[in-house]
Amino acid sequence: MAEHKHGEMDIEVQEKTYDGFVNFVKWSVIAIIGILVFMALVNS
Repeated sequence: MAEHKHGEMDIEVQEKTYDGFVNFVKWSVIAIIGILVFMALVNS
């Protein structure tokens, strides 16, 4: 088994995946809040 050396792994793909996930969650939350506000305004 190869000796592990801290900090040598290429994590570019993981970083892009994480950034995409965070961006998706951010826009999903914004959309959900917008829908809830719209529903509150329409029902009153």
